[in-house]
Amino acid sequence: MTGKKLYLVVPCYNEEEIIQKTTEVLTEKIDRLIRENKIAPESRILFVNDGSRDNTLFFLHQATKQDPRIGVINFSANFGHQSAILAGMLYAADYADMVVTIDADLQQDIEALDEFIDCYSRGCDIVYGVRKDRNTDGALKKATATIYYKLLHWLGCNIITNHADYRLLSAKVIRVLAEYKEVNLFMRGLIPTLGFQSDIVYFDVKKREAGKSKYTVQKMVKLATDGITSLSIKPLRLITGLGLTTCLFGVFLAVFSLVGWIRGDNIAGYTTSILVTLIMNGVTLLSLGIIGEYIGKIYLEAKGRPRYIIDSVIWNKEEDKE
Repeated sequence: MTGKKLYLVVPCYNEEEIIQKTTEVLTEKIDRLIRENKIAPESRILFVNDGSRDNTLFFLHQATKQDPRIGVINFSANFGHQSAILAGMLYAADYADMVVTIDADLQQDIEALDEFIDCYSRGCDIVYGVRKDRNTDGALKKATATIYYKLLHWLGCNIITNHADYRLLSAKVIRVLAEYKEVNLFMRGLIPTLGFQSDIVYFDVKKREAGKSKYTVQKMVKLATDGITSLSIKPLRLITGLGLTTCLFGVFLAVFSLVGWIRGDNIAGYTTSILVTLIMNGVTLLSLGIIGEYIGKIYLEAKGRPRYIIDSVIWNKEEDKE
C-alpha cells in the first residue's frame, strides 16, 4: 500500500466548538497510517466549509498555516451537506488514489479507517461504513430511521441500511460519479448504483464531544424526501393504483345506489357521503403533493444551476498538491 495517497474529505458547518479537536485527531490518525506504511506521505486532509456563520473558517485557516497537509474548500454560501461531500471528493480525486468522507463531529469511529484501507488494498473501489447500532440515537430518531430504511427498501431503492456518509471511494469511482449531473443529491442512494467491487465496514458511533448536531428536523425531512424522490418512482405508481381503486369503488357505489333507487329504497347516508368526500379530498391533495414533489425536482434539474459555488481554496503550500 506504500505510495497510495489518501485524502480525508471533511464537510463542516458551524463546527467552531469541535473543529480544532477534529484537526488534531485526524492529523494524528494520518501520521499513524503513514508510519505504518499504509498510506503515502502525500496524503492530506481536505475540509469543506459549507458556508459556516461562526468561526469555523477562521480555525480552519489557522490549521492550514500550522500544517501544510490541511486544505480548505470554502463555499460562498450554505449549499448543504451532500454538495459539500461531492465538492470535496471531486477536488480530491485529482490528487488522491482513494478518498474517505467523514463528518467533522468525530462521532464516526476514525479507527475504522484501517479496515477501509485494507478493503481498498484487496481491490474494493467502494467501502461503505455502516454503524453497528443506533444506541446513541433517541427513541424517536431510532424509530423513524428504522421506518425510513424499510420504506426505501419497500420502494425498491438500492440503499444500505444504517450507512451514512462515512465511506471510501477510489479516484476511479469518483471520476465516474462526476458524470452524474443531478442537482438533487442523495449520495447514499446514488453511489450503490455505480456498481464496482465494494465491501462493508461496521463501526461504533460515539457521542458528540462538543457542539450540537446541525441536522435539524427540517433538513432530515428534506434529505429523506430527496432520497425517496431521487431513487424511486413507485410513489407515482401507487397514486395510479389508488386512483384506479377509487374509480372501481365509485362504479360499485353507483350501481349499488341505482339498484336501491329502482327498488324504491330510501337511501340514507348523509354522514357517509360527507366522510367519503373528506377522505377522497384528502387523498387527492396528498396525491397532488407527491406529484408536485416530483415536478419540483424536475423544475430544479431543468434550471441547471450549479450544485455549489466555491469562494476560495486555501492551501498553504501549492506544491504539495502536485
